[in-house]
Amino acid sequence: MTSSAVYLSLFVMSFLAATILPLSSEAVLAGLLAAGNEPWAILITVASIGNILGSVTNWFIGRGLSLVRTHPRFPVDGKSLARAESWYRRWGCWSLLLSWVPVVGDPLTIAAGFLREPLWVFVLLVSIAKIGRYLAIAALTANFV
Repeated sequence: MTSSAVYLSLFVMSFLAATILPLSSEAVLAGLLAAGNEPWAILITVASIGNILGSVTNWFIGRGLSLVRTHPRFPVDGKSLARAESWYRRWGCWSLLLSWVPVVGDPLTIAAGFLREPLWVFVLLVSIAKIGRYLAIAALTANFV
């Protein structure tokens, strides 16, 4: 597989893993790092950009959902929505530092868009979380290779 194909595959996997799809980009990144065929800095950068852009997509989905929240077929009932809003308001934008956590992170990024977190704050905090996670994976991989 060419380097371009490796990077594109990692980007796509990282992007999709940041959406509500149940995918793991960590295993792909760790495998590529362990293989040692590509520069680590490039792999971490590609995975980070893909994952951050996937989260930004979630933010836009949340933003779009906020426009139709009064529609009768809105997928979340008022009580659940109020509970989610209360939780997010309590912890605020700092909860986005948990955007890397499986199961929790993806809905959190949608909620941030829904609750109109400014995009620049969102991108900053999500970037810190996602890049930090990939750097930790690289450090763990280095210890086992």
